[in-house]
Amino acid sequence: MRAHHQRNSSLVTDLAATIAAIPSAIRMVLEPKTGSQCDYGSFEDTRPLQDPIANGTEPAGATETNAVPEVDDLSQEPLIPQEWALKFPPSPRRLSPQHVKIDIPTPAIRDKSAFPPEKLKTLYAFLLMSCSMVATTVTLAMVHERVPDRNEVGPLPDVVLDHVKENQFGWGLYSSEILIMCSTTATFLVVFFHKHRFIVGRRVFLILCLLYLMRCVTMSVTVLPMANKTYYCSPKANSTSFLLIAGRALHLLSGFGLSINGQHVYCGDYLYSGHTVILVLCYLVIQEYTPRRCRLLHWLAWSAAVAGMVFILISRAHYTVDVVVAYYVTTRLFWIYHTLANNLELKQSGPNNFLGRVWWFPAFRYFEANVGAVVPKQFEWPFPRRIFAKHPNREC
Repeated sequence: MRAHHQRNSSLVTDLAATIAAIPSAIRMVLEPKTGSQCDYGSFEDTRPLQDPIANGTEPAGATETNAVPEVDDLSQEPLIPQEWALKFPPSPRRLSPQHVKIDIPTPAIRDKSAFPPEKLKTLYAFLLMSCSMVATTVTLAMVHERVPDRNEVGPLPDVVLDHVKENQFGWGLYSSEILIMCSTTATFLVVFFHKHRFIVGRRVFLILCLLYLMRCVTMSVTVLPMANKTYYCSPKANSTSFLLIAGRALHLLSGFGLSINGQHVYCGDYLYSGHTVILVLCYLVIQEYTPRRCRLLHWLAWSAAVAGMVFILISRAHYTVDVVVAYYVTTRLFWIYHTLANNLELKQSGPNNFLGRVWWFPAFRYFEANVGAVVPKQFEWPFPRRIFAKHPNREC
C-alpha cells in the first residue's frame, strides 16, 4: 500500500515538472501564411539539442530529418517593414505654418439642452409684436389726416400703375388678401407642429415686431398721395384727439388690417406694403423650417407670395416702390437675423462683428442667448399622447 502511494506521488511530481518546463522550452514565432490551412504562427521547441550518438541513446532508424529545424528569418522581422515607416511617417499633432485651419460647421445638435423652449421669452416676443401692431394702427390713424386730397393731388408716376386703369382689376386686392389668409394658415401650422415651436414662434414674433416698427417710421415721415382715386377712405376729422385716434386704432385692429372685411377705411399706409411683408415672411418661414423634400409646399408658398404682390400692384392698392421696399426689408431682416442665430460666434458683439451693430442686436441676444445650434427641421405631435390613449377601464 505504501509503495502504491509513493508511485502516485512520483507521477504527480514528474507531471508538474514537465508542465513547468513548457513555457521556457516552447515559444511562438511568426511564419508566412502559405496556404488556407496555415496559421499565422507556430510553436518552436527551444530546448537544447542533445547528441544522441554522444549519449549513446540514438534510437534505431533515426535519421537527420528528426532534428528540429532552425528558426526562419521571417520570425525575426518586424510586422511593419521599415521602408513603410519611412515612406508614411505619422502626421504631426501641431500644424506647421504652411497649413491652413478651416472650421467646418458641425451637424445640428440633437441635445434638448441646445434648444430650450423658454416659453416666457416667447410670450415676451408676442407682446412686443402686439405692441408694434398697435403702434402701426395708431400711426395710420394719425397719418390719415395728412393724406393729400385726391381731388387736388393725383397719383405719382409709377412704372406699373401708369399701365393699369383704375377699377380694371378691382378684385386684385381681395385676391391678395385671400392668399394672405392661406399663407398665414400654412405658416401657423408649420410653426405649431414644429418640434421647437417656441423658438420658431419667438423668432417670427420678433421679426414681425421689427418690421412693423420700421413701417411706423416710413409711413409717418413721408405720406404719399392716393394711388387709386376710387378707393374708399373715411372722411377726415380735421382735428385729432386721444379718443379719436384710439377709436380708429381699435376699428383697424378689429379687421386685422384687411380690406376684405370692410374695416380698413383709413388711408396713407403706403410705404411700405404690409401685405407684401406678410406674404414674403410666410414664404421665408415655410422654406426655412420645413425639410427640403417639401418642395411642393415651398413652391406653393412662393407662388402665393409672387401672385399676391402682382395682385396688389394691378389693383393699384400700393405703389411699386412700396412692394419693392417691403420685399427688400423683409428678406434682409430675415436673412440677417438667421445668420446671427445660426452662428454662435456672431452672437457676441466685437470690433469685427459688424452685424452686431444693428439697433435691435441687444433684443436678439436676449431671445437667442440659450439656443446652442441650428434649429433642426423636425416636427412632432404637440398634444400629449396620453390624452388620446385608451383608459384601462374604458371599453371603447
